[in-house]
Amino acid sequence: MSKISADQVKHVAHLARIAVSNEEAEKMRDELEKITAFVEKLNEVNTDGVEPTSHVLNMKNVMREDVPTDGLPREKVLKNAPQHQDGQFRVPSILE
Repeated sequence: MSKISADQVKHVAHLARIAVSNEEAEKMRDELEKITAFVEKLNEVNTDGVEPTSHVLNMKNVMREDVPTDGLPREKVLKNAPQHQDGQFRVPSILE
């Protein structure tokens, strides 16, 4: 595992436009090293025969299938419009 330097932490913080003091950079460096050490431990786990998952629970889509259907007739829709013209909704002008 390569060590993370405080300069690297400051560089990433600069890229993210985050102001970081020397003390904060040192604290973050320690925390990032612990995180990377834990991730490296996870790489040692034998995952042969384990199916990849996107969620820990068995999720099921409860929504209906998205099937295209015909819309309402234009005349019926325009009956609800306060104003319409040439088969379109008419709205107040906002530009001069």
